[in-house]
Amino acid sequence: MKVLTCLIAGTLFCAGLSIAHAQTGEEPAPSPEQFAKGANLFAHTCSHCHGPEMVNPGNFSFDLRKFPHDGRERFFNSVRNGKKAMPPWKDILHQDEIEAIWAYVRTGGVAPQ
Repeated sequence: MKVLTCLIAGTLFCAGLSIAHAQTGEEPAPSPEQFAKGANLFAHTCSHCHGPEMVNPGNFSFDLRKFPHDGRERFFNSVRNGKKAMPPWKDILHQDEIEAIWAYVRTGGVAPQ
């Protein structure tokens, strides 16, 4: 029952973000909690290739500081399905985790006020 409740809550949350995005043309700023979760996930999951705090270590990975802040669908597609040297993460990261990482990346690693 808890899983179903979490699934429904997550779906409603994502639907709310989609509606807000469609109405304003831009996403609302992430909450401090979502940003912190994204920063933590990025540090433990993404920074090995994309560098600490998105400072590219000069390897083959995409420099996420240059990722378009309005490129939500592109980001989600790349993370879920992989792209070039990046492996797919759809079987490893949950939707809310990708959302949190996106919150971190789209703000350029700068915490919302």
